Amino acid sequence: MNRVVLFVIDSVGIGALPDAEKFGDVGANTLGNIAKAEGGLHLPNLISLGLGNIDGIVGIDPIEAPLGTYGRSEEVSQGKDTTTGHWEIAGLHLTKPFKTYPDGFPDAVIKAFEEKIEKKTLGNKAASGTAIIEELGEEHLQTGYPIVYTSADSVFQIAAHEEVIPIEELYQICKIAREIMMGDHAVARIIARPFVGSLGSFTRTSNRRDFSLNPPEETVLEIAKKEGLDVIAVGKIEDIFNGQGITEAVHTEDNMDGIDQTIHYLKKENKGIIFTNLVDFDSKYGHRRDPKGYKQALEEMDKRIPEILKSLKKEDMIMIVADHGNDPTFKGTDHTREYIPILIYGEGIQANVNIGTRKSFADIAATISDILNIPTTGKGESFKNLMIK
Repeated sequence: MNRVVLFVIDSVGIGALPDAEKFGDVGANTLGNIAKAEGGLHLPNLISLGLGNIDGIVGIDPIEAPLGTYGRSEEVSQGKDTTTGHWEIAGLHLTKPFKTYPDGFPDAVIKAFEEKIEKKTLGNKAASGTAIIEELGEEHLQTGYPIVYTSADSVFQIAAHEEVIPIEELYQICKIAREIMMGDHAVARIIARPFVGSLGSFTRTSNRRDFSLNPPEETVLEIAKKEGLDVIAVGKIEDIFNGQGITEAVHTEDNMDGIDQTIHYLKKENKGIIFTNLVDFDSKYGHRRDPKGYKQALEEMDKRIPEILKSLKKEDMIMIVADHGNDPTFKGTDHTREYIPILIYGEGIQANVNIGTRKSFADIAATISDILNIPTTGKGESFKNLMIK
C-alpha cells in the first residue's frame, strides 16, 4: 500500500470516555443520542464497513459480515477540541491542556490587540458564534469594530461582516492576534469568522480561516513529507497544522465540496497521505445543537461513501475517524469528550476484523507510518498486522 486517505468526520463521537466526568461530559454520545432523538440513522454504507460492530456503539445495529476493519479509540491528550484531536491522530500527545478563557480575555490582551489593529472591539466573552453576531451584529455594522469571543475551546475568535471588514483585512487582524496570543497567553487557534446578511438573518460564510500554533513536535505529516511523500490537506487540515508537513492544500466550502476534493485527489497520481476534514457536522450542527440537521448531514455523507470507495486504487486504504464529540442533544454548545470510531477499508484490508479499543488516537499515526514504511513519531501502537490480508 502506498496511499492512505485519512478521512475525519469532524465531531462524530460514539460515547463518553472513561474520564468524561473531568470534562463535564458524562452521558454524552454524539452518534447514539442523535439516533435516539431522531428515531434512528440510515447509514447503510458506514454500517457495511463495520460501524455497528464497533465495541460499545449505541444506536447502530451490527451486521454479520462487515467489509472493513473497525474499532474505536480513547484519547490520551488532555482536551476535546479540534487541534488536540487532530494532533493526536497525527502522532502527538498533549499532556498539558491548551489555555482557555471562559471569562473572556484579560484587559491587557484586548488593549494590546486594539492598539495593533487601531480599532476598538466588541464582545470579549465566551459565546455561541451564531448568537453573538445576532447580539452584536448591529453595533458592529454601525461602528466597524470586530467582534471578539471565545468558547470552551482554546480559541480567540474574530467575527466581522464581509462588507464592513473585508476578508483579507480580517485575516490580517487574525495574524496580529496570533502574534499577541503566544507565550503565557497562547491559545490553540485564532479563528476568522466572517459573516454576511442583515440583522436577524446574518449567515456565517465558508471564508473561515484558522491560524494555529505549530505542533510542538514532529507529526506523521512532517515525517511523510521529509520522506518525499505527498501530504495533501483537504478542508481545514492545513490550518490545524499551520501548514507544517503539508505539500498541497485546498480549502472547502462544505462537506460535499470536501468529498468532491478528496475524490479529485484520489483520481490523481500521488503517493502518501490525503488528509480530509468534513467540518459541517461540528460547526453547523453540533455547536448549534441541531440533531436533525446532524442526522441529515450524516446520511448525505453516507450516500457518497460508495463513490469514495470506488475511487480508491488497488494500493490505497481509507481510514474514517473522528477527532472528538459534539453531542447536539447535550447541555451547552461545546465539544464532548468521547471515543472516536475507526473504520478502515481497501483491497489489502481484512474484512470483519475488530481492532478493539485503542488506547490513543496516535495508534492511527503509528499505523500509517507502518503502512507507508516511514519512521514513527514514537507515540501510539500500530495495528497494521491486525488488518492486513
